[in-house]
Amino acid sequence: MTTILVLYHSQGGNNRKMAMAVADGVNSIEGAGANLKDALEAGLDDLLACDGVVIGTPEYFGYLSGAVKDFFDRTYESARGRVFRKPYTVFVNAGNDGSGALRNIERICIGYQFKKVYEPIVVKGEITPEVLDACRLMGQTIAAGVSAGIY
Repeated sequence: MTTILVLYHSQGGNNRKMAMAVADGVNSIEGAGANLKDALEAGLDDLLACDGVVIGTPEYFGYLSGAVKDFFDRTYESARGRVFRKPYTVFVNAGNDGSGALRNIERICIGYQFKKVYEPIVVKGEITPEVLDACRLMGQTIAAGVSAGIY
């Protein structure tokens, strides 16, 4: 069974909608399952047990959410060397243009030595059905790619 950690933080509910759509996409792939976790509830065991990770954050003040940063702070030292080339991708619900949050998440993922396998989704404004469709496709793609051994 392929497990994809869908790690997110949401205060207003938009990132939760996006995360749930990603998880739906993962779960639609035979032999794959999503572990949908709020960043404040996720820990090292979730990261080590997954085969790939999708990271979702709102953008606050041009940066990722403190909850997602906290997850990375809590897991980094213990995960070092144990998550080499773990496939990942990102979605951002932007308050500005999303570039600051995305840039910082990608820098953190370089430190973890994750492997980026899908282009990020950055959304500013309303979470439309098209946005949720794109999130489902993101989940399907990472799950199918990991299951098939492509990533």
